[in-house]
Amino acid sequence: MKVLSVFIFTCLLFQTASLQKKKHAPEEQRTDLNLEQIRDGLHDKKIPVSEENTRDTLLEEISKQVSALEPRPPKLEPDTQAKPDSTPKTPQGPDEHFFVPPEQESKQIESAPDLRPPKLKPDTPAKPDSTPKTPQGPDEHFLVPPEQESKQIESAPDLRPPKLKPDTPAKPDSTPKPKVPDEHFLSPQCLNQNYTWFSCSKVFCPPWRRCIGGQCVCKMPYKCPRQQINACTLDGSVYYSMCQANAISCRTKKPIFSHFSQTCKAEDNVKVTLMDSDAHKVVEIKTSLGKKLVCGKDWNMAAANVVCRNPLEVDRGAEKASKIAYGSLDKTIKWPNECMRVRCMGYELSLAECTIYKPEPIAENAEVAVAKCYEKPKGECKKFVCANGKCLLHGKPCNGIDDCGDNSDEMCCQSCREKGFHCKSGVCIPRYAIRDGIRDCLGGEDELEEIKEIRATAEKELQCGVPNMEYVYKPEVDATSRTRRKRLVGGEEALPTQIQWQVAIQDEGLIHCGGAYLGGCWVLTAAHCVRAKPKSFRVKFSLWRKHRKQSTTDSIPVKNIIIHQDYNPQTYANDIALIRLEELNLSDKCMQDNPAVRAVCVPWSTQQFQPSDNCTISGWGRNREGMSAAILKWANVTIIGDCNNIYKERFLPGMECAGDLEGKVDSCQGDSGGPLVCTDKSGLSYVWGIVSWGDKCGEPNYPGVYTKVAHYFDWIRFHTGWPAVTKYNQ
Repeated sequence: MKVLSVFIFTCLLFQTASLQKKKHAPEEQRTDLNLEQIRDGLHDKKIPVSEENTRDTLLEEISKQVSALEPRPPKLEPDTQAKPDSTPKTPQGPDEHFFVPPEQESKQIESAPDLRPPKLKPDTPAKPDSTPKTPQGPDEHFLVPPEQESKQIESAPDLRPPKLKPDTPAKPDSTPKPKVPDEHFLSPQCLNQNYTWFSCSKVFCPPWRRCIGGQCVCKMPYKCPRQQINACTLDGSVYYSMCQANAISCRTKKPIFSHFSQTCKAEDNVKVTLMDSDAHKVVEIKTSLGKKLVCGKDWNMAAANVVCRNPLEVDRGAEKASKIAYGSLDKTIKWPNECMRVRCMGYELSLAECTIYKPEPIAENAEVAVAKCYEKPKGECKKFVCANGKCLLHGKPCNGIDDCGDNSDEMCCQSCREKGFHCKSGVCIPRYAIRDGIRDCLGGEDELEEIKEIRATAEKELQCGVPNMEYVYKPEVDATSRTRRKRLVGGEEALPTQIQWQVAIQDEGLIHCGGAYLGGCWVLTAAHCVRAKPKSFRVKFSLWRKHRKQSTTDSIPVKNIIIHQDYNPQTYANDIALIRLEELNLSDKCMQDNPAVRAVCVPWSTQQFQPSDNCTISGWGRNREGMSAAILKWANVTIIGDCNNIYKERFLPGMECAGDLEGKVDSCQGDSGGPLVCTDKSGLSYVWGIVSWGDKCGEPNYPGVYTKVAHYFDWIRFHTGWPAVTKYNQ
């Protein structure tokens, strides 16, 4: 029994020692020893195990096993020396290096914070805790009665997040936005005029049309300028510009333009077809890239109207710009997996005339275009009624998009909705029409940079409204001329050849009036400046000093004078006249080419310039003291829109006010008949007015009155003919 107890005690000691060794020994040196292994080892060594020698033998063997498990230091090779410790040690300096001098020690002791707990005075009793304690009442004081507990549970706010039903999607913000009525945007008086895309008093005509009688009419095809790339047509013909092709379509009312290409091939023609998918008509377009669908993105009423007119032949266009999910199309039909975006203005005869973008892949949940054409609703239309009689069921006026199909919903807008761009003439156009190279607004404010090449070519050929810049700032070549004065009352002195359309009307050798050169053999002036005696007059060009000509000055005799048939000298009504110059011998020209002379353009619409627009007057007029100016002057003035309130019944149709209400600048600074010239955003100058009459020259609240030239455009065109009216929108 004693032997067994010793054996168990020895085993416990051994296991304790082995556990301590395992904590520190490497993994590869750990060995699990147990009693059975030791016994087996004794038998292997043929050591007899008996009750007498068991204790001593086991202890001896255990000590051997334990010593075998202890790690031994590695043996060094004979020629290997122990490496010295390379850890940098703190340098050992003198003792003074580690001690603080007495004077500093006292300072450190004084400045060191005292971290000892504060001592209480022996006779100061500890203050009792003054914090009010909750009174200990009976248990009922802390418990809520059952009837109140249920009420508290019902009234307590539930702070848990609301649970959504598994199949119920989160509802979007359904807060209704305030609807702005159509009357807020529209001008009722304007609506009675039934303006459309082709009312050139409101919009700029397309290049293949010209303005006659307030309407954009079809231009003769040969009047279209050439382009560098051919215009291919559906019938196989090739034209030198899209303008020429569309001028032909304009007359036949049938689309012929297909695409641009140097080599026109029939297989590349653009064609639109409608594919049936259940009750929907899906729009498909074929180009040189193959058949594609029309993307739902950018698909609007303007494009839908074009498709419904051609090929579906619905005159009033679409009812709405419908779309359908690509994944919901008829599965029995193999649909194209790409679509093309299109953008139209609304006046196009086919989608081929619209802007077509490169193909893009269609996602399964993307939408494609569907044609839903207009059907006349039953009963009275309670929505906007278009000029073509269409009831606008889904579109909105003044949003910049041609919903009507004739653009009558965008022609009389005081302002535009968020997606529209407002032209000064009261027309809304789409935002994507801004800076697209095509001029849509009358004043060109939608094209602030370059005008498209087709218009630039026309401008170069017509030679109106653009001065010869080489001569604008050219000094006088006459060496005997005096140094000009910097400024006169109410106006700035012009440079010698700066205002190149300004002319002087000489009557019996005296200059009392000015005029504007229209090009060819025609000059525009005021009726009160002339009389029916052509031989008494001469017209002087490039005149700077009133009584002395310069090297570029020309003096041309007059062949004929045409005074407006309704001119009234008492009221100055219709105060306008045309002067026809005498041709040169054996020539249809009236003067030799003069680099210092340029024509000014004739405006065709009374909407081209608006009140508050800045314009320029020029002439050899008089100052406030009545003294005549010897040198040509110019001044900036502003168009004023409420002259009816200033001059009452004296202000008649065909008149325009300009100046400033402070009286600093007035038409007395310019001669009668002299030009009021306004420049649009494209840089073209138009003779907007002719100096006619005014009261109290230069006094506040009495602006000058001008003959409004655009009001007489048809009268001018009737007498001069089209070739003579050098107008940009010819």
